[in-house]
Amino acid sequence: MFKPGKTKTGYENWRVYLHPRVIGMLFFGFSAGLPLLLVGGTFTAWLRDLGVELAAIGFLSWVGIAHSIKVLWAPVVDRIPLPWLTRILGRRRAWMIAAQTAVGISLIGMALTDPMQHLWLVAVWAVVAAFGSATQDVAIDAYRVEAVAQHRQAAMAATYVTGYRIALLAAGAGALHIAAVGNWSLAYGAMGLFMCTGIITTLITGEPEVFINNQTAELEESLTRYLSETRDSGIKRHITAWFISAVICPFADFFKRHGKASAAILLFVALFRISDIFMGVMANPFYLDLGFTKTEIANIAAAFGLAMTLFGAAMGGLLVARFGIGIMLLFTSFMAPATNLTFAWLATIGPEIYGLVFAIIADNITGGLAISVFLAYLSSLTNTAYTATQYALLSSLMTLPGQFAGGFTGLLAEQTGWTGFFLITAAAGIPAIILALVLIKIAHPDRGHRPGMAG
Repeated sequence: MFKPGKTKTGYENWRVYLHPRVIGMLFFGFSAGLPLLLVGGTFTAWLRDLGVELAAIGFLSWVGIAHSIKVLWAPVVDRIPLPWLTRILGRRRAWMIAAQTAVGISLIGMALTDPMQHLWLVAVWAVVAAFGSATQDVAIDAYRVEAVAQHRQAAMAATYVTGYRIALLAAGAGALHIAAVGNWSLAYGAMGLFMCTGIITTLITGEPEVFINNQTAELEESLTRYLSETRDSGIKRHITAWFISAVICPFADFFKRHGKASAAILLFVALFRISDIFMGVMANPFYLDLGFTKTEIANIAAAFGLAMTLFGAAMGGLLVARFGIGIMLLFTSFMAPATNLTFAWLATIGPEIYGLVFAIIADNITGGLAISVFLAYLSSLTNTAYTATQYALLSSLMTLPGQFAGGFTGLLAEQTGWTGFFLITAAAGIPAIILALVLIKIAHPDRGHRPGMAG
């Protein structure tokens, strides 16, 4: 296996993207990204276009909360087999195909239902799609972690992000174009059929092999001893056994493996993307306030920005394979908030196209690089015996603090002005830089291998 620091040619670096499972993650990313806007921004556009009241649209936006609370049922995905499907496909692929099928059927159900006549039924289909989408995320994340070795994780993340972003274009601009030339039912029906991409990929891919290490085996044996000594019996005994195995063990395993570094790791995960999230919430209002036109924003910030993000994500996969996770984690911890300074500079020069292009290049390449490296890092923290639960916990922790605090960014921008706002968001990344230095010293990301790591 390649070790960080060993010299590799450019061609050998790029070969990481030729691994079959790395290629397959492109299609899994598409399947994961497709439902997001269809129960979010595109969904609200459809309802408003039909004249649904804003109050109803606001309430229906709550269906998207499923992605923020997926950790609550991740233990079920980790531990409970699906009748017939798990025996044939394996635990990960069984949950993936069940979730993908649920999303596809619910999107077609939305297409066949008139919101003006049966808004409640459209809401039911949307809830099914949202929970199916969140469940698919849990299963695909677990598969991605288990399917390949640690040095390929950033490449898996890069192709996943690429597929995900392509799906966002399809579910956003694509669905809007279909609705414009046809109707919304046609648009949602087409999106439902596009879910076949994920279903076909799931059927032709292989189930990842998972190995239980000695430490995990000892933890599971302690559960067996506890159950042999308890007075519980019948259904209560079975429920207790499942809860300890599916919920308690994943958290106990995480803190046991990472020891004193656990608190620093969790704090770092919570803070790593906070400056990016702050920036993202206010990006479009900033561009408009500065005087850029909607067309300029769409062409440069959206389309060109997407290309730069995908380029950065691809580079992340190469650089982690070349240098390892540790050094790249430190680099992106510094660069992610530092690029916010380019927007502070843009605020001082006004609506200059060259300034916007430079800021988008700096921010989006760094952002794509950071997400590839960080997803590889999250993967390295998990034990494949409990992948779904542990990864769902980490991925929720990655976004929730920033999303909550992001609600106050408008007030901050009003009080400080745009230049001051971006200086503050850049400074918000300093704790993550300090924590990255601490973690490299006490819990180096490239030291050893995660339990159950595949080849």
